[in-house]
Amino acid sequence: MLRAMLILFLIILYIGCQVNIEESATSKRLNIIFIMSDDHAEQAISCYGSKLIQTPNIDRIANEGIRFNNGFVTNSICAPSRAVLLTGKYSHLNGLRDNRDHFDGSQVTFPKLLQQADYYTSIVGKWHLKTTPTGFDHWNVLVGQGSYYNPVMVQNGDTSRHIGYTTDLITDFAIESLEKRDSTKPFCLLYHHKAPHRNWMPDPKHAKMFDEDLPIPETFYDDYETRSAAAKEQDMRIDDLFLSLDLKLFPGDFETETGTGGSNNFDAVKSWEQTYNNLTPEQKTAWDAHYDPIRNEFKEKKPSGKALSEWKYQRYIKDYLACVKSVDDNIGRLLNYLDENGLAENTLVIYTSDQGFYLGEHGWYDKRFMYEESLSMPLVARLPGKISANQVTDEIVLNLDFAPTILDFADVDIPEEMQGKSLRPLTEGKILKDWRRSMYYHYYEYPHGWHDVKQHYGIRSKRFKLIHFCNDIDAWELYDLKNDPNELNNLINSPSHQTAVVDLKKELEKLKTQFKDF
Repeated sequence: MLRAMLILFLIILYIGCQVNIEESATSKRLNIIFIMSDDHAEQAISCYGSKLIQTPNIDRIANEGIRFNNGFVTNSICAPSRAVLLTGKYSHLNGLRDNRDHFDGSQVTFPKLLQQADYYTSIVGKWHLKTTPTGFDHWNVLVGQGSYYNPVMVQNGDTSRHIGYTTDLITDFAIESLEKRDSTKPFCLLYHHKAPHRNWMPDPKHAKMFDEDLPIPETFYDDYETRSAAAKEQDMRIDDLFLSLDLKLFPGDFETETGTGGSNNFDAVKSWEQTYNNLTPEQKTAWDAHYDPIRNEFKEKKPSGKALSEWKYQRYIKDYLACVKSVDDNIGRLLNYLDENGLAENTLVIYTSDQGFYLGEHGWYDKRFMYEESLSMPLVARLPGKISANQVTDEIVLNLDFAPTILDFADVDIPEEMQGKSLRPLTEGKILKDWRRSMYYHYYEYPHGWHDVKQHYGIRSKRFKLIHFCNDIDAWELYDLKNDPNELNNLINSPSHQTAVVDLKKELEKLKTQFKDF
């Protein structure tokens, strides 16, 4: 009897030890936080050399890890970029080509694979994919595009309105999701900001950041002389911004709405009045304290022509940057939370944007085009002890690579159907001779949707970019990025560049075949 009890005791002790070993191993598995903002241009991040703003918290991620100088999107528009993130597949394969499409949540995504590997998965903030999130243990997402103040959000199926500034609230809810998680599991949090998406409504505490006017971009008055009709016929000039919705004036401040803003039959004045009336009385008081003097000055000066164009630019860029400041501050809050709770050393933190954005370059705002400002996406990452500090790489990387990278760091097998590459070897400083030498891009949203940017596809290498605008036109453009970084001189008919054209067209067809874009 005594011997039997001793054996039973040893069995129980062994099982207990095994459980503790398993819990210890689980607790050491890597955590992941993927931070994505909306429309955040590299030109508005100080670690990318911005002269417009300081972003110390995003810079901190870069300084403590790696900055990617050649990060690009495969389709520069909000919902398609997010579908590529989740699936690791191009738009034509994941089924979400433009913002009209609904995401097929039944397909393989990296959050689902992490769940299967016993990760706690959550997404907080912007979703924008029209269907219910799948693959997440917890989700708390904005309805549609979301608003800057007092947003309506859906948490695990329950809808409610929250009072406050959305950038702050998303951070509150992200931290709350970490507080309430199953702490025996590693976690993957997708922390997605609405800002700095249009219509750029800053928190009043940041609205007064810029007393002096900011410099006009050198290409602000671009005449698109050498380019195709696509660059000339778009509807995304700074001049096209609405005086009301975008620039916060009311009907009594101007005689007629001067903007077009990108969509037919859109009532910007009504939309702005509804947005303003969504504010609480306290929020209106703070808002009016800042914007009433701006409105009064506009009514007094009544700018027109060039003066109006530059006034619109100053109002746009100052509000945009103030929204960026809130994003950076809140990223700092999350990084501090990781420090204070002993999570920083075992958590991969990635920061990016769903695409780039025009900050007045070529006289534009918005994205969509394959030109550099909207093709480029910021990308920085840190993981103490695994990613060395102060790294910079010029290798071409894509939003297509996010899903395989996250799975690789989590030690989860990457499905063959994912078309991207893991960035993990690059973060380890490895020189990869077989890394991609060019990237493939395809934009679809025309003639439907906003801004009249024509359908196009193309290839970008480190030196050249070849674009084919199609659908209702047939036009090619070629740029030498080394000698013409602003992409002002279309070389498609240059005799001395015909060899490059032939080579790039061959490579373009090769990429289309590789990525099954037939």
